[in-house]
Amino acid sequence: MTETAPSPRAPRAPETSLLEQRTRRERPAPHPRAGAVLSGLLRTARPKQWVKNVLVLAAPAAAGRLFSAHAATRLALVFALFTACAAAVYLINDARDAEADRAHPTKRHRPVAAGRVPVPLAYAVGTALAVLAPAAAAWLTSPAVAALLTAYIGMQLAYCVSLKHVLVVDLAVVTTGFLMRAMIGGLALGIPLSRWFLITTGFGALFMVAAKRYSEAVQMAGKAGATRALLTEYTTGYLRFVWQLAAGVAVLAYCLWALEEGGVPHTGLLPWRQLSMVAFILAVLRYAVFADRGTAGEPEEVVLRDRALALIGLVWLAMYGLAVANW
Repeated sequence: MTETAPSPRAPRAPETSLLEQRTRRERPAPHPRAGAVLSGLLRTARPKQWVKNVLVLAAPAAAGRLFSAHAATRLALVFALFTACAAAVYLINDARDAEADRAHPTKRHRPVAAGRVPVPLAYAVGTALAVLAPAAAAWLTSPAVAALLTAYIGMQLAYCVSLKHVLVVDLAVVTTGFLMRAMIGGLALGIPLSRWFLITTGFGALFMVAAKRYSEAVQMAGKAGATRALLTEYTTGYLRFVWQLAAGVAVLAYCLWALEEGGVPHTGLLPWRQLSMVAFILAVLRYAVFADRGTAGEPEEVVLRDRALALIGLVWLAMYGLAVANW
């Protein structure tokens, strides 16, 4: 018999020593570049959320105090300071939740969780903004503005730590954040805030906050805890009740506000202030369509995405502007 020659074996790759493997595992991750860190800090500050701070114009606009150089300068400063406070909260929140965010399917891409912004740096920048913004407000504006900014930071940090896990209180805290934005412009310019203005703003904000929670609960039915743990404690029926109640109170308060002449009857061509009630109610009804469908996400996205709602909003602004100008 003819013997078959054994086939040559492929050469084995040299095994990595245990010491090399351990060194590889323990080797520190490369430090992110300065440009990447700055970009990460900016992303963590949530620039898309800054549009909410336009609410600082609400009280001055309602009082017709927007168009002087002093008012414009003061309101621009207040907008920047409120944005700095909100950024401080986002930075501290993301630094605190970095470990939990790394296990989340979407939050793991946040700059702090992804390692593009070191946790100590996020804490340091957030703390610096939280201290410097109220201090600058006390120096450049008024003690009332500084006190409100300090209260906002304290409330939001308490929300990040524990209040976001408390039923109903979480809705109240987020709503109060919107109300503070609407109040601070009036405080900065010394404008008295009407009780109907505060009620309309507060319940209008609650309407949008509850509608957003309801939409999240509808979209994440059966797995709500994956996005917001407290959604498992709310029922869709309860959240629907909240946004419907808030919408009704906001509409009623706005109507009372519009009908309140303050002892000075209008002398313009038409009663624009009263007519603006129609546009306001239509805007609430249009927004409620998205809430009912479970597609009411961020308020600014809802308004910008729907042309009809944006048009109704512009009509309302025009009517209220004519009322303020007394045309």
